[in-house]
Amino acid sequence: MDLYYDPVIDEHVSTPLALMAPVWYLAPQRTDMAKSAWEMAATLTGLFGDGDLVGLDDPNLASLFAMQTGDFTDGEAKTRLWEYLDETHEPQWNNDLGEFTFGFGLGEPHPRGQLNARAMAGWVCTPGAWSRIFNDPNLGKFDGPTVSGLDFPRVAMSEAWWDGAVLHLTAHAQNSSVANTQTSIHVDGLPSDDGWGLVQPTGGTTPIAVSVGASQLELVVDGGHYELRQL
Repeated sequence: MDLYYDPVIDEHVSTPLALMAPVWYLAPQRTDMAKSAWEMAATLTGLFGDGDLVGLDDPNLASLFAMQTGDFTDGEAKTRLWEYLDETHEPQWNNDLGEFTFGFGLGEPHPRGQLNARAMAGWVCTPGAWSRIFNDPNLGKFDGPTVSGLDFPRVAMSEAWWDGAVLHLTAHAQNSSVANTQTSIHVDGLPSDDGWGLVQPTGGTTPIAVSVGASQLELVVDGGHYELRQL
């Protein structure tokens, strides 16, 4: 199957990626067709069996396959694939940068961004999540509170989401030198100015001043869960 055809030079570019590449685009529109293509690839690689996986030494194919597998299954097949990736594609932590990446056996000084983005999308994706982004989008988030002014990459937010009444916040440190320090974030778009409090990870509550739906918050960078709510 062709990945693409160049009519200028009359060249058909055939590659195993031709079957896999369009699956990510087909999934929200023709889920049945996309899943059939993924199931064929999963069968050919041995993902549904109990033997060794084959054909996934190519990082382009492996990263595409990882990205798509997350959208179609969350069971034993996904577990087997990630065990394979962990064993063969050089997972590595850069503790100073606070980054987890795959080297993919390429021997390069910097991790491949596109390949890692594919793999991580597959890791966090649950069945049907990619399709729901397009077919059942959360448009309400554009009218809800917004977090800005984050001291990134020194600090990253693993949680910053609004459930309709509470803003959930969790700050993580880039590395050990940042852990347990304080950071400041800006919040705006709150539905009113009255009676807000920041519930600490320990359970205590600090009153928060809000003006025109906005406030400045101080968080400890230790992975603790905060809740900004009206009291």
